[in-house]
Amino acid sequence: MNSKILVTGGAGFIGSEVVKQLIDKGYKVRVVDDLSKKDAAVHPKAEFVKADLTDKKATLEAFKDIDTCIHLAAKIGGIGYFHKYPAVILSENNKMYSSVFEAAVAEKIKRFVYLSSSMVYESTDTFPSKEGDIRQIPPPVTSYGFSKLIGEQYCEAFALEYGLKYTICRPFNAYGINEKPEEEIGYAHVIPDLIKKILTGQYPVEILGDGNQTRCFTHVSDIANGIIMAMESPKAVNEDFNIGSEEEIKILDLAKAIFEQMNTVPFKHKLVPSFTHDIRRRVPSTKKAREVLGWKQEKKFEDELPVIVDWIKKLPSSHKTS
Repeated sequence: MNSKILVTGGAGFIGSEVVKQLIDKGYKVRVVDDLSKKDAAVHPKAEFVKADLTDKKATLEAFKDIDTCIHLAAKIGGIGYFHKYPAVILSENNKMYSSVFEAAVAEKIKRFVYLSSSMVYESTDTFPSKEGDIRQIPPPVTSYGFSKLIGEQYCEAFALEYGLKYTICRPFNAYGINEKPEEEIGYAHVIPDLIKKILTGQYPVEILGDGNQTRCFTHVSDIANGIIMAMESPKAVNEDFNIGSEEEIKILDLAKAIFEQMNTVPFKHKLVPSFTHDIRRRVPSTKKAREVLGWKQEKKFEDELPVIVDWIKKLPSSHKTS
């Protein structure tokens, strides 16, 4: 294929899977990443540019000779991360938006694919969440959720003023291998966090909140496939799509499932106070993605969870200590 795709944040968890799938399909790929994540990895067949996307000059250079941009770069982490760094998240993500959208217009790219987040729905009380609900619900209360919604507004504003074609994808709770636990609980997402707690011998297992919060876990390969299908579809121009599993899983049930894979003793848990903003439910309607893109979820959570547990268990011991 002659199309050249720029993937910002292409060395990250979701980004590296997007890059892999693009290259497997024959696309030419340029990755731009600042390698700020300790486990960042660049695909060997991708062109790589190390750059800080808040730097407008560096960003403009990275966009040269590009047909499509998939913008995944962001300040992101688990619930602990976005409670500790709300100003950093809001400020840095906004600086990146200005840089990348202005560069996209200057270089006249054909499509801007923006990776938003299920967190834009955090204030909803209607389930499952449909794309059109965004116009009806209050804005997110967290800086991270709000920053992702701002990115969606950038898409619409730059389309209106400059004719920049966009597609918005909202992933729901990505999981898979290649996401390692962090040193502090809450900095990574819930699955690696729970595995780390159990690996380090925490018993009973501490659960944030009452454990009845639900999430819809979606394998990173399915999310990447949805992003690429949206990028390729003419019907996806200036449209938005939820990409996620519709199966709700309680955090307490998740913890029990992980624990029972790793232990023979009975599961015991201890409830501990959660963070201020711990969203109770996030459930997508994926009808639009299925009908417009032909997307469907391929990976089954019950099949993939043991793979992740085994993968994290085999990591060097430095990743297993608190």
